[in-house]
Amino acid sequence: MKKDKKMFILIEAVLGSLVLVLAFVMLQEKNEKEKQKIAVIIENSDDNQWAGLKYGLKKAAEDRDVELSVASTGPTLTAKEQEKLIRQEVEGGADAVILQPVVDRDTEKTLQEAERELPVMLIGENPVKRKESTEIPVVRPDNYAMGRKLAEELLKDYNGHLKGKSLGILNREKESEDIKQRKKGFEEGIKGKGAEFVWSYFIAADHEAAEDLEKQPEVDFVIAFDDDSLTAAGNCAASNNLHGALVYGIGHSTEAVYYLDTGAAECLAVPDEFQIGYQSLITLLEQMEQPFKERNSHEISYAVIRRENLFSRENQEILYTMSQ
Repeated sequence: MKKDKKMFILIEAVLGSLVLVLAFVMLQEKNEKEKQKIAVIIENSDDNQWAGLKYGLKKAAEDRDVELSVASTGPTLTAKEQEKLIRQEVEGGADAVILQPVVDRDTEKTLQEAERELPVMLIGENPVKRKESTEIPVVRPDNYAMGRKLAEELLKDYNGHLKGKSLGILNREKESEDIKQRKKGFEEGIKGKGAEFVWSYFIAADHEAAEDLEKQPEVDFVIAFDDDSLTAAGNCAASNNLHGALVYGIGHSTEAVYYLDTGAAECLAVPDEFQIGYQSLITLLEQMEQPFKERNSHEISYAVIRRENLFSRENQEILYTMSQ
């Protein structure tokens, strides 16, 4: 009788242990299933200019224990295509999305529809200017200030005057809001300083038209307002096809830094893409945790880099994140 009782107690203990193990496994599976999924949609997602941004997103995802996915996209992306990608991410279980808004007449409609589906965070600039408090938050550098700073650097090299000097302006075929702000800052920065704007040239997203850059009229300076344009100008200058023009611009890829290091570019303004990625994800998660809290945008710092300070201590972190 005593043996039967001991056996019963032993069986009870074993069964109890199995129940606890099973409950623990089920709880772990539940936690894994409930891990928040964040989708990221940027144009030309595999391009190396996004290395810093994706590294920042990855680190933030690790810090907050969320699942991150970056949609595969080509060199060009329309609002309709972006809308389709958003829908696919929603159907795939995404809880929120980080978007680089495309330049398209349907962009506003796409963003409005995306907001109805799930929380949205923008990177770059918000192309939809709305006064109401429900404006979609954005994480970006101060694009106007960055363009203005580029003008200051150019003027500094020529004692504050550009009389008799000529400029060519270079940027992407589709002018996004961030490029418009950079151009505005630069143009206002050199206003009244004697420089002549000779031409404006547009680089296609796939760089197909970059080979025609050398056919533009001779100028003293080429000013590039985005990474694609900067690398196209750097490549052209490295091949001695810019007629001796000096390149000043904005970029954030290892290729852009390479052209600076080799002397094909004179001065580079570099937005901190790592911080843009990190801050956009953290801010989005905070928004999801407190949906009724006022949604805030964030401005991220940038650095001005020249060949002589390229490997200075303060620039090491930015260069490191570009190479990840």
